[in-house]
Amino acid sequence: VQLQASGGGLVQPGGSLRLSCVASGNIFSINVMGWYRQAPGKQRELVAVTTSGGNTNYADSVKGRFSISRDNAKNTVYLQMNSLKPEDTAVYYCNANGVIRVGNPHEYLYWGQGTQVTVSS
Repeated sequence: VQLQASGGGLVQPGGSLRLSCVASGNIFSINVMGWYRQAPGKQRELVAVTTSGGNTNYADSVKGRFSISRDNAKNTVYLQMNSLKPEDTAVYYCNANGVIRVGNPHEYLYWGQGTQVTVSS
């Protein structure tokens, strides 16, 4: 199973970006998909996650500005980021947790390779 993230880049404060992450491979189902970020010198932190049933959870710092969505049929998760701030600058990692592969009853956790988001004027 591989996670491929895209959509990062350089944006001015107040701008928007949309991140996408596609999970590929021999996947039967994915329980939770989401986004984490890591700024230089800081620990990786949760940004937003969503379950296959549509429940969501956001970090307080992004509530009201970011929106996570998911296409279960495509094993894809999106992160719409609006009103971006310089403190949102980080490498954003997508995450798939509770992944069940076809023919294998166990659950697995996978990380994508990360995409850089830089908010600067």
